[in-house]
Amino acid sequence: MITEFAPAKINLALHVLGRRADGLHELDSIVAFADVGDRLTFEPAEQFGIVGEGPFAGKLPPPTDNIVHRAFRALAEFAKAQGAEIAPVRILLEKNLPVSSGIGGGSANAAATLRVLVKMNRLSIAADDLNRIALALGADVPVCLLGKAARMRGVGDRLVPLEDFTPLPAVLVNPMIEVSTAAVFQKLGLNNGENNATPISPSPLRGGWREAPGGGLLVSAGATPTRDYATWRNDLTAPAIAVAPVIAEVLAALQAQPGLRFARMSGSGATCFGIFENVAMARDAANRVARANPLWWVKQVLLS
Repeated sequence: MITEFAPAKINLALHVLGRRADGLHELDSIVAFADVGDRLTFEPAEQFGIVGEGPFAGKLPPPTDNIVHRAFRALAEFAKAQGAEIAPVRILLEKNLPVSSGIGGGSANAAATLRVLVKMNRLSIAADDLNRIALALGADVPVCLLGKAARMRGVGDRLVPLEDFTPLPAVLVNPMIEVSTAAVFQKLGLNNGENNATPISPSPLRGGWREAPGGGLLVSAGATPTRDYATWRNDLTAPAIAVAPVIAEVLAALQAQPGLRFARMSGSGATCFGIFENVAMARDAANRVARANPLWWVKQVLLS
């Protein structure tokens, strides 16, 4: 039996650079991971199965539609083509993250499934092959497979880890609504071949951030670069608010908190985050937001 943590993915910046001729969106994103997430327990079984538990288990799709099942099937097909076999497992999925919330819960679960199945089956697979399987499951799965702060570009296929990333005290807030990623991108309204914005620039990355050879953004140990986040955006915020206006209320609630350095929406929403001066200020902010909005999901976290 193996238990694997699947942390929430947070987009500190998400620039949508355009829409390619094939209809996929070109992204430039800074991604970090929270110390809150789902948890998956794997044990050998006669046939594959998923059992959900936890506060959001009731929102999970049927097992056959779950991205975890798709990850199992994709790896099994790859193994079969290599003359190997993936043994069936029973997965207990402790669903602690809101569903369709912009923090990569499903993607992190798929990545955790790939990691564990490779280990359980002692599968010999090149990193590039595993990343290709991950990318076919979704744009966020490769960075969740990496599992550490990174710059993510292209359609999720180009990753550069951020070295010496200083953990950031933060608060995550979701207004307990599901937001369709497809609906948000539809509201963004880019046509095939249309450009939208400039990449994340190294020019404002003072206080320890710098551009590394090959285009990776690095942050030095002990740096507090959040003052330099002003030019970093989430280009999906306006279309997401058009789909779910309550997102604007969530951002306003975070922006009203003392000690806030930076607040944005993550992914396609509806979860938003605030980065704070220190852990104590993040804890106090989380308590205030939760008291004022008892129906919202509010978590104090560290991002790393």
